Amino acid sequence: MDNWLNEYLQQGLTSNLKTAHFPREYGSYLMKVSFGQGTPTRVPWVSFLAQGMSTSNGYYPVFLFYKDAMKLVLSFGISETNAFEKTWDKSIVGEAPRIKDLIEQPPRYGDSWVFKLYHVSKHGDELSLSNDGREVSSDEVMKDLDSILSLYGKSLEEEVQDKSSQVSAGLFYMEKQLEDFLIENWNTSELGQKYELIYEEGHLASQQFRTSIGPIDILAKDKKSGNYVVIELKRNQTSDDTVGQITRYMGWVREHLGDPQVHGLIIAGKYDEKLHYAQSMIPEIDVYLYDVRFSLKEHRRF
Repeated sequence: MDNWLNEYLQQGLTSNLKTAHFPREYGSYLMKVSFGQGTPTRVPWVSFLAQGMSTSNGYYPVFLFYKDAMKLVLSFGISETNAFEKTWDKSIVGEAPRIKDLIEQPPRYGDSWVFKLYHVSKHGDELSLSNDGREVSSDEVMKDLDSILSLYGKSLEEEVQDKSSQVSAGLFYMEKQLEDFLIENWNTSELGQKYELIYEEGHLASQQFRTSIGPIDILAKDKKSGNYVVIELKRNQTSDDTVGQITRYMGWVREHLGDPQVHGLIIAGKYDEKLHYAQSMIPEIDVYLYDVRFSLKEHRRF
């Protein structure tokens, strides 16, 4: 069994409420663990949260350990403290049963839906999980977790289209922080594999690179060709504005830095039709998408 999952189950059967030793992230999601506040809870949990969500106000995948019944539920979780403005879409939860349908008088979270249910068995100091009488390996449980997180990601991608939603607001907050995030995590990002930042006299010059027509968000160089790469973040502006802006900066770099092969890269929170048609006519511009988990993926041309 995965170390943190086994430790979560083992600790759930004790009165230890400490959580500092657990991971803070799983993949690109925030991971929260709780065994109770002040006194042990009857249902310890591990939630996986996107930007704009919290365990008390949101919807999210969550492990719920019903220790009296010795059952572990991987759930389409919904907050009980506050009624979030949106919940899991019917197309995702389908005909999934509620927890209260499978566990008799659950002390909490009975209205959340069940994605997977595991029976927890204790053998001396060891714990094991089973489903339908078959022992379930750690790899299987992690695959189940990855599957529900994939469904969660699809739900979030739909929600950011709604500008009034709390998740969309979280995305806008992230857009404001994205530039610093990219610089700080450059060497471990997909961008850092292809491009290098520019330093002048030991100081970073790439970020907010000064030009006579305004600052470029990030100016980098292609590691293989040595050509300049103008990187612009599509924040709270139209696609037309973003395309016009990046082409102007590319023109400036070509003329003032002497690079006729300058390339452009737009980083956006979502792809739209206008970006598609602009990109199809300007082969020197690529588009990367980031999602609410702050991961990057290159958009492939049609």
